Amino acid sequence: MYILIKNGRVIDRASGIDGIMDVLIRDSVIEKVAERIEERNYMDVRVIDAGGCFVMPGFIDMHVHLRDPGFTYKETIATGSKAAAKGGFTVICPMPNTKPVTDNPEIVSEIIKRALTESPITILPVGAVTIGQQGREVTDIKGMTESGICAISEDGKSVMNSNLYREAMKIAGECGIPVLAHCEDINLVAGGVMNMGDRSRQMGFRGISNAVEDIIAARDILLAKETGTALHLCHCSTEDSVRMIKEAKEEGLPVSGEVCPHHFTLSTDDIRENDGNYKMNPPLRSRKDVEALRQGLRDGIMDVISTDHAPHGREEKARGFEGAPFGIVGLETAAALTYTELVLQGYLTPMQMVEKMSYNPARILGIDSGTLLEGKMADVVIFNPEKEYVINAEEFISKGHNTPFHGRAVKGAVEYTIHHGKVVFPFSE
Repeated sequence: MYILIKNGRVIDRASGIDGIMDVLIRDSVIEKVAERIEERNYMDVRVIDAGGCFVMPGFIDMHVHLRDPGFTYKETIATGSKAAAKGGFTVICPMPNTKPVTDNPEIVSEIIKRALTESPITILPVGAVTIGQQGREVTDIKGMTESGICAISEDGKSVMNSNLYREAMKIAGECGIPVLAHCEDINLVAGGVMNMGDRSRQMGFRGISNAVEDIIAARDILLAKETGTALHLCHCSTEDSVRMIKEAKEEGLPVSGEVCPHHFTLSTDDIRENDGNYKMNPPLRSRKDVEALRQGLRDGIMDVISTDHAPHGREEKARGFEGAPFGIVGLETAAALTYTELVLQGYLTPMQMVEKMSYNPARILGIDSGTLLEGKMADVVIFNPEKEYVINAEEFISKGHNTPFHGRAVKGAVEYTIHHGKVVFPFSE
């Protein structure tokens, strides 16, 4: 079975291609990329006209929460992966803060087994750093790696015991997997619910200072320097995180960083009422921080755009800043926000969008993906940069509708997602 994608603007960081090309997929593999491929030369071929669209490697999200097992009223492997497919993602990495925690090889194996039947895309679990994410004992990182984790993380919190964390980082380095760091000094949070500043004071809420993130980011970078282990700083939100990553790279350290669409799009100034859909961790920061994040992405300091997709129930988010849990959904809005807020605003080129959402995540995770090179697995997204619409949370596939972007006008939409040579979005295909 062949799929022939015609007339699209093929954008591939690995090959450097950026031009109008045709892409031929045979079964699960990209067979040919050329300026013109005649469909009459192939039997049993399905033609997709991608005229006016970008043809890019499938997006890879290094940071999602599927809530499964344990919190399936918020999300499941099935609903979260379908939301990802709709958003153009062909690989997603679910964090371990489930119930039970993904902290042993058996749970990892079970998630991967279920994903093979419940998910239309690839799921690469992230293992916990400590047992039960309690910060007291390092997990069986080697065993989990052998079972299929792509990285370790204590996401949702930081391992505050630096000696324990260093031990885990050493083991991760020996296993050849990166550490995905949630940087948060829990002792400095002190019950904060939004960014510390004028808005938190006006609204009468406890604030979360930039130092909450920056202190742990600095510590983790120093541990990466000492251990030599690849460190990836998740959901960076401050200008000093950008600066520290820049300095680490200049020193040649194995450090990378990600930014989420909500952090490069919104600032604390956008919070105008006590709406729990604006409550996230790290919180929305100042406009100065937002600009630093955008420039960091533009200049290649920040490597990855991830979603930190974090679904919650309507009732939970209706409790406002003091009562609602942290987190918003992002799988179905990330591509449009990236294109609207960064590409159209001149911060990124379409090639850089591919780099941040496909090529760099694959490189950091060490997986053979994120490219349209001939002979590689056919994970492809066809993205229409001209389509304008208004985000409607009620149309989300995710169980979670918790987003501050409901009603926001954007430009750019995923038309097709192809995973291993099979069209997985639109779902009717």
